[in-house]
This record gives sequence, structure tokens and C-alpha cells, in this order.
Amino acid sequence: MRMRKEIDLFPLEIELIYPSDLTNHYLKFLKLLTMLADIVRFLTDQLMKVQTVNDVNKDFVIEALRSIAELITYGDQHDNAYFEFFMEKQVMGEFVRILKTSRTLIISLQLLQTMSIMIQNLKNEHAIYYMFSNEHVNYLITYSFDFRNEELLSYYISFLRAISGKLNKDTISLLLKTENGEYLYMYIAHLGRSSFFPLYIEAIRFAFHEESMIRTAVRALTLNIYHVGDDAVNRFVSRAPHADYFLNLVKFFRDQCIHLNLVVSNASKNLGVESTSTILSAVDEIEDNLYYFSDVVSAGIPDVGRLIMDSVLRLLIFPLILPSLRIGAVKEPSLGAVTSLYLLCCILRILKIKDLANTVAAALLYCPDIFPQNSEAELNGNMLGHGSSDAASQYSDENNCTSESDARSSELSVLTSSSSLNHPPNGVPGHDCGSTQFAPREALLSFVTSGDDVQVSGSLSVLATLLQTKELDESMVDALGILPQRKQHKKKLLQALVGEDSGEEQLFSSESSGVKDGISGELDIYLQKLKDYVGISCASPEVGVSPRVHRFQVLDALVSLFCRSNISAETLWDGGWLLRQLLPYSEAEFNSRHLRLLKDSFRNCTNHVIEETRGTWSDLLVTTICDEWRKCKRAIEASSPRKDPKFVLLPPNKSASDENASCESSIAAGERMCETVKVFVLLHHLHIFSLGRVLPDQPPVFPAVDIPENSRAKNADLNPPGVKPNTEINLVDGMPCRIAFERGKERHFHFLALSMGTSGWLVLAEELPMISRRGIVRVAAPLAGCNPRIDDKHPRWLHLRIRPSSFPFTDTPKYGAHGKVKSKSLVDGRWTLAFRDEESCKHALSMILEEVKLQSHEVERSLRPLL
Repeated sequence: MRMRKEIDLFPLEIELIYPSDLTNHYLKFLKLLTMLADIVRFLTDQLMKVQTVNDVNKDFVIEALRSIAELITYGDQHDNAYFEFFMEKQVMGEFVRILKTSRTLIISLQLLQTMSIMIQNLKNEHAIYYMFSNEHVNYLITYSFDFRNEELLSYYISFLRAISGKLNKDTISLLLKTENGEYLYMYIAHLGRSSFFPLYIEAIRFAFHEESMIRTAVRALTLNIYHVGDDAVNRFVSRAPHADYFLNLVKFFRDQCIHLNLVVSNASKNLGVESTSTILSAVDEIEDNLYYFSDVVSAGIPDVGRLIMDSVLRLLIFPLILPSLRIGAVKEPSLGAVTSLYLLCCILRILKIKDLANTVAAALLYCPDIFPQNSEAELNGNMLGHGSSDAASQYSDENNCTSESDARSSELSVLTSSSSLNHPPNGVPGHDCGSTQFAPREALLSFVTSGDDVQVSGSLSVLATLLQTKELDESMVDALGILPQRKQHKKKLLQALVGEDSGEEQLFSSESSGVKDGISGELDIYLQKLKDYVGISCASPEVGVSPRVHRFQVLDALVSLFCRSNISAETLWDGGWLLRQLLPYSEAEFNSRHLRLLKDSFRNCTNHVIEETRGTWSDLLVTTICDEWRKCKRAIEASSPRKDPKFVLLPPNKSASDENASCESSIAAGERMCETVKVFVLLHHLHIFSLGRVLPDQPPVFPAVDIPENSRAKNADLNPPGVKPNTEINLVDGMPCRIAFERGKERHFHFLALSMGTSGWLVLAEELPMISRRGIVRVAAPLAGCNPRIDDKHPRWLHLRIRPSSFPFTDTPKYGAHGKVKSKSLVDGRWTLAFRDEESCKHALSMILEEVKLQSHEVERSLRPLL
């Protein structure tokens, strides 16, 4: 142990003496190097004398291995003589011999750590070449360690990963098995012999280990190998039997998707922070797998990208994801609708393979007969547990008996030209759930028009993802009905310029036949590929249907969405973003029915806003509208949606309105007001947009007016910005009262209700002893929402509700850091004021009601241009 302490001091000594003086200290440095070299020689000689490792000498062997690794690493960067000695003495061979003669676990641990340290820190190429040659490293890779010990397995995986970090086109050949000096890959690539590349073979044995750190290290190792680009290795990993690794990866991924669906289903029954964290953890695993697939594909190994794509389609998308959008009851394992919508978004967003994206788009348009045929098949909508397949059967009854709030959405119509194509008169894809010709694309639109909030959000996420997937051909996006208007014009213009009759006619005509605007050749190509995948013909209910009809179906579904009252404002904003992407600068696509429905919905929402001018938070209504106006404009004009698709999986946060169902609280009223304002702002934007006008940056509202001379605020000498504690005011309108903020401690105040513009306050002022009718404000609370009430048994008592002066939930997301649910524990305060007599109490009540009325009128006046 004394030798160990001396060695630890050497780097510090070197740092202090070199290279401060190139005359004296350089000689000292050379002397130090010589001394270090002598230590290496001593340790090596002593190590060679060890014939068997036992309890007596194991501590020395461990210390020798550790010290040699440190000294060789240091020497590699300062003096080549160190490693030359290492090679001359065949120290690698000694390491292997020590491992063979030892049956002690700690020796195996130390040797693997020693090798990892040396390989990671060696910079000299010749040193790395030596380490990988002579088959010593391959021997250690294939050595039969006892992996039942978790620590040993961790050291072993680190050792393999350290090797992979030094691989390049020159060094990787040193780890390939040879015979008589010739590489065997010309034969082994065809025979599939596993001994060709031990590093890869041994590593993927642990690719699906239960410990996530092990799996991550193995994936990093394989990516290092794939990105080397060695032809022999590429052929080895992409052919049987080793290509099964990629198939097993997709199977493992499929099992994780099924597990995610189970977690989401259980979380809907047990709301809480733990449920949310469990979902987010499962989501991280899903996305990590997809990013790994993407990295593997980006390595460019022939056939591997195709193998991964085929496996994802055959094992996940065709049998599980797409059927879950339309089948009410499927055999386990199954996925819920919302889980499938999320997975579809993730796969398209992360796994950027052109053929995969276009094949999925084709599958959304056409119905492969591989989907289970069932006369009672139905849309997987309105399912409990955010897509739990167990509750899917409830949708049929709910679909036949739609709520009154959704009745208007079912009145939407499509172009009269589409009626001959056997589409229903409302323009939204038919809900003939018993038909085997029902396409998944129609399920997405059906969710938008009649699904619950989570299903709407998931469907909009899928449509937005498809719209932003650059790997999708424009013809496929057009066939789905979501090609943006500017791209449609560009496409028609190009067709007209190259002399295509259909393009020229479409450019100068608003009407076009279904044949001339029909499905393009690219769509037919991917339909044929889809046919090849499933092995049988695909039912195609929309062959010959114009993409223009599909565009109007999407537009009809979005207009229907904006007319629904049971969908959250956040989800409606997502629909607004999608609409602005499809129609960025023109109102030409809206027909008279669209305009009427949007106008009616806007009028209804305007009435709700007018009600809020007399509501609990009327003093903040104008400010909230201005803030939400800017946010909504940024949201719908942004380049991408605001919300990550994974949030559709999280259980809904319990709102204050749910928690206070029995007694209305100001917090619940505030949440409702904010929700109303968000919907109003969006519909106002759409109203302006539908008229072809430019959307202003600020809402049109009237500025504040001067305080009337005869107002109580003027009598109290109140000046902008309003009441603050310790402000001196006039108590000419004050009413003496008593209140106890603590049990048994009553205090005497003068009570005032004051309004100034859109603001208002309940004031408790303490009269100044030396100045008559003047006082200091001690307590102030918002006037709006105070709900004054005289006590039934004590007519001199006035009860007031005291709400917060600002929103406690403004800009607060449902989920905080790490997905933890943010709870709201705020409750309303209460004042009980005791006046001298009944008349004083009634006068105070009358004063409050008068000031509340003045405040409400001023709020309504400010919003008059907007309303």
C-alpha cells in the first residue's frame, strides 16, 4: 500500500516541476520517468512470478493490475518506451494467464476494469493496434465469466463498450476471426458462423437485459459498430442468423407498446403523481427505442433499414395500431385508440423512413383485409382509460345518441359534387361501423367530430404529424386531404407550366372533376407496396375520390370541432393551428355553411363572455383577453404545434370546478372564465380569418376613462393605479364596522367599496386619530366576486367572499417538472363584518352592489368593439 501512495503522488510532482524550467527541471523529469519505468518493470516482473492467485497474493495482484493500467496510460501520453516495454514483456498475455489461474471474482473485476481504463485512455494508434491484436482481447470477450454477479456483468459491458469506442475501419479488422492470416468473412457471411465477430455476438446477448443501463450500453456499442461502415461486418450483421437481432428489437418494442397501453389504462383508474410518472417513464422507453431504430437506420447498412421498417409494419402498425382505431373488440394483445394515436405520431416523427411514412399514409386511406372482420366492428371511440380496449363497446350507444352540444356538428355538409361518391350528406366520413370498408383516415376525422377531448387531441396530433412529415410525398399528403393551400397552388402552377391540361384547368377553375383531380401515380405505387405487405388485395373504398373532396372532409371536421362545447380550449387551439396550416391566407375554401356555423358558434361564445363581465373575475377579464389574444395568435401561427403528443396519454388534471362541485369557488369560476376567453379568442380569430381580414396583434378594446367627479373613488381621493396598503384616503363614505381576523381579537375599521375603471376594491381603513374623516388603508381585497350576503339570523352581519387578487393558475401547465401533477390547494377567504345597526349593514350592501354594477359596466364598455 505504501507503493500505491507513492504512485499517486507522481502526477502531482510532475505537474509542479514540468516544464517550469527547461534546464534543471527537464533532467528531474527524465529522472522521474526512469523511476516510473523501473516501477513498471518491477510490477511486471513480480506479476510474472505469480503462478496461482490465492488469498495470500490476491491483494498484490489487484494492486499491480491497477498500477500498471495507470502507469501505461500515463506513459502512452509522455513516453513511448512504456508501451514498448508493455509489448516486449507480453503483458497482455500475462493478464490472460492471471485470469486463467484465478478463481477469485475480485480478480476478474479488477482485470476488466484495468482493460477498460487502458483501452479508453490510450491515444497512440500503435498501442491500440497492439491491444486488439494477438487475439488476447477476443479471448477476454469470449471468456466464461460468471454473469450471475451483477457487478461483474456491469464491468464486462463497460469493457465491451470501451472496445467499441476505439473501432474504425482499420481497427475493427483486428477483432475479426482469422484463419491462416486470411479473414473468413467471405465464407462466414454466408455460413452465419457466430465466431466471426465475438464482440458483436457477445454484446447482443444482453440487448434485452432487464437492467436499462445494460441495454443502453449495448445499444451504444452496436451503434459504434454499425457506423464504422466495414463491408464485411455489415454483411455479417444484416444476414441470418444475426439479422434476427433487429426482428427481436421490434418484438421487444411491441411488448413495450402493449405495456404502455396497460399503464395508461390503469392510470385512468388511479389518478395521481405516481401514475403520471409511470406513464412518462414508459413513454421515455418507447421514444428511446425509436431513436435507437433511427440511429441504426442512419448508419446506412444495406437491408437493415428495410428489415426494421418491415418488422414495424408487420408486427405493430398493421396488426395492432391501425385496427385499434376502428375495431371495438380485438384479441389480446391489443392497444387502445389513444395509445395507438400517440404511437403513430412517435413512429412518423422519429423513424424517418420515406417508404414507412408513405406506406402508413396509404394504409390510412385503404383498408387491408388483414384487419379482423366483424359484423359488429365499430369505431374505437369514447373509450374509458384514454383508449383502453376494454371499454370500446360503449362507443356504439354514445354514437347513436349524441349530446345536444354536438348536434350542430352533425349538420355539416360536403360539396354537392361528392354526393355521387357515396359520401354522407354531412361531408364527414360515414360511421357505417359494420362495413369492412371503413378506412383509418375516416376514424381520425370521426374522432375529431364526435370523440372525447383526448381522442380529438390525439387525432389532431396525428394529422399535424402527417402534415409535418417531410418524408411523405406531396401526393400522399394531398390524398389525405391535408396538403396546405400554398402547396396546392404551387403544384397546380407547376402542372400548368409543364403543359398538363389538368393542372392548367385546376389553376384557372374552382371546380374540377374527381378523375382529373384524382389519386396520383405515387399513391398507386404505395398501394401496391401495401398489397405486397399484407399478401392479399386491399379494399379501397375511396379509389377515384378527388383529393379535393378529402380536403373538404378535413375542413368540415375542423369546423365541426370549433362548434363543439365539450372540448377544451387547448385542444381547440390545436385545431386552429391545423386549420391555419391548411388555409394560411385565404377564405375561399369556406362555404356558406362553414361561415354560418362559425358565426353562430362565435355568437354563443360572445354571450358567455358578456356574462363574465358580471362574473367573479370581471376585473381581470380585459387583461385576460389581451393576454390570450397574443398567445392564441402565436399558437396558431407557429411553425409546429405547441403540445407534445405524449400529453394525450397523461390522466387529466383535476380542476377546481371538479373539486368544488358542491359549492362554487372563485378558483373554479376563474378557470371557467379563462377557458371561455380562450375559446372566444380562437373563434374571434377564425371569424376574422374567415372574412379574409388581417389578424391584428392586439384586440380592439376601448381605453380607460377618467374617474367621474361624483364617484366614491373620487370622494376617497383615490388615484391610479388604485388602492394599496398604507395609502391615506378620505373616509367620507366609510361605514364603521368591526371584524375579527383572530379569535377573540376584534378590530374597528371603516368599510368602503370602491371602483375605478375596470378595477374595484373592498377596503378596511383605520381612522387617523388627529385628522377627522381621514384614514389609512390596512386591508384591501378585490370587489368582483365578493358575493355579499346579510346573515339570516344576525341582520347586522355582512358576509363577504374574498378571492385572490390574481389568478393562481395563470400560465401553469397541468404537469410540472418530471410530469408531477401540480395541485391547487387555495381556498376562498371569508370576511364577516359587524355594523352598528341593520340600516348600516343594508347601506354597506347597497354600496357594494352599486360599485360592482359600475365596474361591470366599465368592463363591458371597454370590450364593446370586440364584442
